[in-house]
Amino acid sequence: MRRDCAAQLIRCGMVNSSARIAWRLFHLNWIPIAAMGGVLLFGVILGGFSFEPVAALIPTAIAAALALIVYLYAFAKADQADPKLIFSLGAISQLFFVVIIMGPLTYVTGVANWPLRDHALLAIDRAMGMDPEVVARYVNDHDWLSGLLLRAYGLIKIMLLAVPVALTLTLRLVRLQMFVFAFSIALIITVAISTFVPAVGTWYGLDIAPSQFAALDSSLYTAQLRDILGLRDGSLRHLEMFKLTGIVSFPSFHAASAVLYMWALWPVRFVGPLAAALNLLMIASTPVIGAHYMIDVFGGVALAAISILLGKYFLDAVAPASATQAAQPAAALVPVLD
Repeated sequence: MRRDCAAQLIRCGMVNSSARIAWRLFHLNWIPIAAMGGVLLFGVILGGFSFEPVAALIPTAIAAALALIVYLYAFAKADQADPKLIFSLGAISQLFFVVIIMGPLTYVTGVANWPLRDHALLAIDRAMGMDPEVVARYVNDHDWLSGLLLRAYGLIKIMLLAVPVALTLTLRLVRLQMFVFAFSIALIITVAISTFVPAVGTWYGLDIAPSQFAALDSSLYTAQLRDILGLRDGSLRHLEMFKLTGIVSFPSFHAASAVLYMWALWPVRFVGPLAAALNLLMIASTPVIGAHYMIDVFGGVALAAISILLGKYFLDAVAPASATQAAQPAAALVPVLD
């Protein structure tokens, strides 16, 4: 009976060891989120920032409502609660909170006004034999390629919802919680590094007007340039949540998130290879659509690898190897290829 319960997680609810480990990790994942929120609150007060209330409250209320639903449902159903419902809504809530906090946090830390590092980043690109101007001109001259990369760049939001859905449907509950942890840590490190290595983007470093590349969408770069300069001269202190661009150049979180998405979804049959192809396209779009330097992309990939390793240490610290191995029978429905 016990073995059948382990093999049929959906029937056994939260009794299964895999679900219990994931539930413990879910609780602990609130710690980095709370830490980020505390830093944001401190920075807002110290920097004299204000928020447009409606735009700030709506996404926060949605994320909080999802978390409340999860805890009320888990309390009401106890061991009979459906893990798919708990962990899909729970992960979406936590990821939503991470995005809500980290967007304005990049602005709050931007007032540190460390010297811009565009020329240093551009020099590193050229030392590696990769000139961003050459790449931009090539893509600009091929309309089909610029359109493809523009669509690929926007996949970051779609993938953020796809990961919780795919991993809960295939009962990879522990992996989902490791992803949430790695995603949070990657953003924390990204903001910390970009605070001391601020940059505007390739057009700024090259001293080229984006209008020279008519086929490329330069709206993200233009918004980033406007906001960075506004933070530095003190004219930007009122933040509207839906208009924030996330002013980070090095390391590229687009590249980091693409690697995290690929890692998270790779074990899911059929979905894994498709996700890998789409996220490789997103990485390819980052230097062009995001106006990132090539070193930004390499930094983002390295950051993702570090975050995944930290996620594995996180799991080992919370659940001993014996408990993790005992949870493996829960994967009988769909093989886990870790």
